[in-house]
Amino acid sequence: MPTILVADDDANIRELVCLFLRNDGFETVEATNGKEALAVYAKAPVDLVILDIMMPVMDGWTLCKELRRASPDLPLLMLTARGETWEKVKGFQLGTDDYLTKPFDPLELTVRVRALLKRYRIGSTQSIKFGNIVLDRQTYKVTDGTKSYTLPLKEFELLYKLAATPGQIFTREQLIDQIWGIDYAGDERTVDVHIKRLRERFASTPDFHIETVRGLGYRIEVNE
Repeated sequence: MPTILVADDDANIRELVCLFLRNDGFETVEATNGKEALAVYAKAPVDLVILDIMMPVMDGWTLCKELRRASPDLPLLMLTARGETWEKVKGFQLGTDDYLTKPFDPLELTVRVRALLKRYRIGSTQSIKFGNIVLDRQTYKVTDGTKSYTLPLKEFELLYKLAATPGQIFTREQLIDQIWGIDYAGDERTVDVHIKRLRERFASTPDFHIETVRGLGYRIEVNE
């Protein structure tokens, strides 16, 4: 059973979130601030973290950064009382996977938690399949039914990164750091160029499309 760490200094919010999560079949552990959350995470296996931004001792920004540094593949869902674009951008730059603004519908929260856990399981495999499309990370090939594509390495890595977590928004800065490396000397336009090439290459496939999220970055949407 997945265990969810809920980090929020508001006892009422923690109680509400944990109640709905437990009713949905999850186990929960709690923390009242970022420092306490790191201590809990170090002691017990956690499958996903829900964290508030405004916490004492250590805020959600710092907690997000520390958790992402410790575990690049740990799903993170950030909560905030405000929904301004700059906060979303900062959250994604620090490594959060999803974002929910207070007040929120607890049912939507549990749906997002399940979606993140599903994305994580997909992202930890060596192949991804949706519709007729298969991405094989061992051979760096993409197959579409009987058709096979051999992509340039960076194009494949970019497509795989987006496809591993459908619906998740990646900023250009994140994609540069994770695919080209933090020492890359070029600019973020490189991402746009590679996205354009991928869109052109897979323009005829009905299985997915790459969406531009204005002011934030890119995400892949799988067409059911």
